[in-house]
Amino acid sequence: MNYLKSSVFFLTLLLCVSFAPMENPIKGLQIGDMAIDFSLKNVDGTMVSLADYTDAKGFLVIFTCNTCPYAVAYEDRIIGLDAKYKELGVPVIAINPNNPKAKPGDSFTAMQQRAKEKDFTFPYVLDEGQKIYPQYGATRTPHVYLLEKTDEGNKVRYIGAIDDNYQDASQVEETFVEDAVDAMLAGEEIKVTLTKAIGCSIKV
Repeated sequence: MNYLKSSVFFLTLLLCVSFAPMENPIKGLQIGDMAIDFSLKNVDGTMVSLADYTDAKGFLVIFTCNTCPYAVAYEDRIIGLDAKYKELGVPVIAINPNNPKAKPGDSFTAMQQRAKEKDFTFPYVLDEGQKIYPQYGATRTPHVYLLEKTDEGNKVRYIGAIDDNYQDASQVEETFVEDAVDAMLAGEEIKVTLTKAIGCSIKV
């Protein structure tokens, strides 16, 4: 009898594991792919798309949010990236991919408040309906996509983390995003094109 119960238990466990959903079924963009454009609502009420930036050489599309400690730790560095590269033709566009119903602190109103508090110099848009982040393949906040504007479209040149130390900006040794943008603008090979994004999982 005990043997029968044990057999049923392990069979049930096996079925649960066999039919469990994959942890991350999102594939998204790869290096060299052409990124899709979008039209998303900014905190100032306007709609923002890549096509609006006719003179841009590229974009830093950063999936981020209000509530993730990692994202908050990187806010000043994201502001710094925009200040450094916007005038060189590579502006930051920040996208909040979280579902506000799952994370009320990431509501559009909360985004407006945060952008005002931090004096964001870049668009901070909401991925309403969570339609864009899966197409890019973003899984964390923050998650960076460096795009280069070409005749064929906006080509993905780097995906991943901003740098190698989210805890302390003064202790950063590898500035992945800055190195990638500098190389792109100089027409040089980007040595590190893919890193692991460190941050909170996107809330659905």
